[in-house]
Formats: sequence, structure tokens, C-alpha cells
Amino acid sequence: MDVVVHRDIRYAHAARFCPPEPCAAGERGQVAGIAPQNPSRLETVMGRPEVRPMSEDCLGLTITAPARPSPAGHPVLVWLHGGAYVTGSGSWSCYDASRLVAETGIVVVAVSHRLGVLGYMRAPGISQGNLGLRDQIAALEWVRENIAEFGGDPQVVTVAGQSAGAHAVVAMLSIPATRGLFRRVILHSAPLGLAYQAVADAERVGEVVLRHLAVPIGQASVEEILRAQGAAASELAASGVPFAPPFLPIAGVDPWPSEGAAEPWDGVGDLDVMLGNTTDEFAAFLGRRTGPEFIDGFFDSATTRFADKLAVAGARVFRFRVGELDPGAPLGACHCIDLPLLFGDEAAWRNAPMLSPPGAAAAIQLGTSMRADWAAFARSGVPESERWSVHRPGQAAFAQLP
Repeated sequence: MDVVVHRDIRYAHAARFCPPEPCAAGERGQVAGIAPQNPSRLETVMGRPEVRPMSEDCLGLTITAPARPSPAGHPVLVWLHGGAYVTGSGSWSCYDASRLVAETGIVVVAVSHRLGVLGYMRAPGISQGNLGLRDQIAALEWVRENIAEFGGDPQVVTVAGQSAGAHAVVAMLSIPATRGLFRRVILHSAPLGLAYQAVADAERVGEVVLRHLAVPIGQASVEEILRAQGAAASELAASGVPFAPPFLPIAGVDPWPSEGAAEPWDGVGDLDVMLGNTTDEFAAFLGRRTGPEFIDGFFDSATTRFADKLAVAGARVFRFRVGELDPGAPLGACHCIDLPLLFGDEAAWRNAPMLSPPGAAAAIQLGTSMRADWAAFARSGVPESERWSVHRPGQAAFAQLP
């Protein structure tokens, strides 16, 4: 199937530390670059991404769609990238959805949004925080209003995310304003053992950032802000502050209705949900020496509790687990190992250390059935292959991938 890719499509405008403002009706501008960011600590796992211009004008979408429209519209999958809320871009080639779309006929929308200080810092009188989360919601609102022009069905939208992107989707399930923006949810490696930030903790982070700036932050250059962000992160890590990463969605700050634990809104029972983890999540950060108890507390048992909660609320839930792609893989089934199964071409993943072996081409081939399952779920709420079963509270059944 032939596909067409629309790059850097603007979905909103936003001045520094201001909420996103929707585009005017019919506006089809392009953004100037990706969100300002420091290098990712996952470059030693995923490989170094291509160099792209950075700009605060970064609220853009990459839309990949079948070249031939469908009278009813194609199902839509909206992708929120990972990166600990400080790195990443939906425009990176590792999230290229051309193969996924060509094989399955869905529309994929990869979202870019504000990160780090510019997206999540809270400092009274300067920034309320949660701007990156508000950007993501603005992108979903844009999809609802505009995706039909790109061949998508606005009534059949799945929101999916990996790592911090999945963590943000879980936050959205506590925000009533997101109701009606999507029918289905896919969570890859959501760090459900990581609490969202309290207002007081977020303000402390903001104080540390501001202390590392020599000029008022409204006058600071992007480069100065990134240096302060890096220095603040190092200081906070060295001080043993019990919340990390330092920039997170903040509970109780607009659009979040109240401070406290994330609780799904009442309508969550109408959703279809797929969620899962890799078997060696922390090998990407700490090597393969992390014990199963640590991984279980941060990912596995937390995922089970959340799956149970959704199922009790009435949602149709499916669980998956991604295992090793090759017995010789240096990091096993580490955090991010699922990404080349779903996205990207061989060139995008050729230099990823986590794939040495089996190699990018083999990993992409191993992902064929996964891509079919994800597309079937986006269409109907049920994965395609027979390895899946509906999750029941108290059960530990999951589909083993690839």
C-alpha cells in the first residue's frame, strides 16, 4: 500500500510558558523544529537520533496515511513518544510509521510537544506547569477536528504512548476534558510505579532551575535554559530528592482536576486498553544487574494493579510482554526494545546498540505480527492473533511478543 507523509504540521501556537492556543480554522502552517532538549541518556541503547533544528515553535505533528482514502475513513493511532519528559520528538525517524501504515492501512499521527523546563517547570508568577501535557491534549483536539482531511476517522482514535508517553496517557485518564478524544489506549512500558508530581515538589524543582540562571528566565536563551535544566537535574539527583525525573505532570495543576493519585474518570469503562512491558526494562539504564523485585515494583506489579482497576471499571483490557529478540542481545528485552517492532525503517535502527544482535532488519521482520495486532486493535478494540485473551482481575495472562 502506498503512503503519504505530512511532516511538521502545526496543531497549536504557544508563547514561552503560555498554554497552547488552537490554530485558526483551515490553518496549515509548519513548525520550526523539535522541542529544545539536551542529549538523551538512551542514546547508548537506541542510538543517536538524527540532528534536527530545535525551536520553541515545536507543536507539530507527523501524519502518515494511506495514499488512497477510504470512504469511511481509516482508524487513527496517535503516538506520544517517550524520553522522561525531557527528550524526544514525534518527527524522529525511529518513529517513522511508513511500514506500519503500508502494511495495515491505519493513519498514524506522531506528536511533538514541549519538554523539560519549557514544558513542565512550575514557578509561581512564571509558569504553572503541565504545559507539555496540555500540548498533548491540544494535539488530540486537533486530530478530532482535522484528521478527516488526511483520511482518518475522528471517531476511531487510539492514543498510544511509550514510557513517558504512556505515563502521560495514564494522566489523561484522570482528566475529564479528554473524554471523547479517543476510544482506545495502548500503553508501552508505562512506569506506573512512578508517582506524578506534587505541587510543592514541582515548585522546589523550579526554584533549583531558576537558581542556575544568570538572567530572568523570560530573557534567557534556549541554550541558557537547557544548561540550567541540566545543572538542576544533576543537583537534584545528587541530593537524593525522592522524585525523578525532575519534570513530570503535576497533579492538581490545570488541566488536572485535583492533587493526589491518578484515578481514571468515570467513563473509562467504555475504553479498550492494551498495556504491557518488556522483560528487562531497567537494563537500558542500569545494565542487566537489576533484580526482578525492582523491575516488578516499578513496572510489572504496578501494571497488573492498573489493569485490574481498568477491568473492574468495565474496560476491555489486554496485556502483553515483550521478550528477547535474540539470545545474544546485550541488553536483553530492555526498555525501548519494542519500538523497532512497531516503527522505523532499517536505517533508523541500524546503529541501535540494543539490536546488536539481532540487527535492525531482523527486528523489523519480527514485528510483522505485532504491527498487525496493533492495527486490528485500533480498528476494533481486539488484537488480531489468537495469543491474546481479555484480562481478568487477579489473572496474570498476557500475550508474549514478538
